[in-house]
Amino acid sequence: MVRIGILTCSNATQDLGCSSVSCLADLRKRRGAFADYPVDEPLDLVGIINCPGCPTLTGPDKLINRIRALTEFRIDAVHLSYCMKALCPFREKYMNSLNEKFPNIKFIIGTHEEHITSDEFRKRVKDVFNQPRKTMVDILLNK
Repeated sequence: MVRIGILTCSNATQDLGCSSVSCLADLRKRRGAFADYPVDEPLDLVGIINCPGCPTLTGPDKLINRIRALTEFRIDAVHLSYCMKALCPFREKYMNSLNEKFPNIKFIIGTHEEHITSDEFRKRVKDVFNQPRKTMVDILLNK
């Protein structure tokens, strides 16, 4: 049995409300990055955590502490979600730090099948993030 963890993008989960539905569906159906596991090997999802957010100088260290929440439960692999694959400009730096700190765990970039190109996905995410919305400043200034 392969024990799997999933690391999601904090911006996608916290700000955009991603519930990891596509990641979980493709894990169950063995599609996307999960298709690479042997068909006769059961997959056990141990947990899902999100990235601590786009980094400052301590970004990789914060991520290592988050990943430890999974590694303490004997995981074999951690999948960086599709949103991490498509959106994260720090992905390679994170992968290097994680592989160095946890050499016995396989880190895999990707989860669910890609429904649109990464470029189109990034454009759509950027459009959602840049929608005008009211903030507390607007309330305080009575706008």
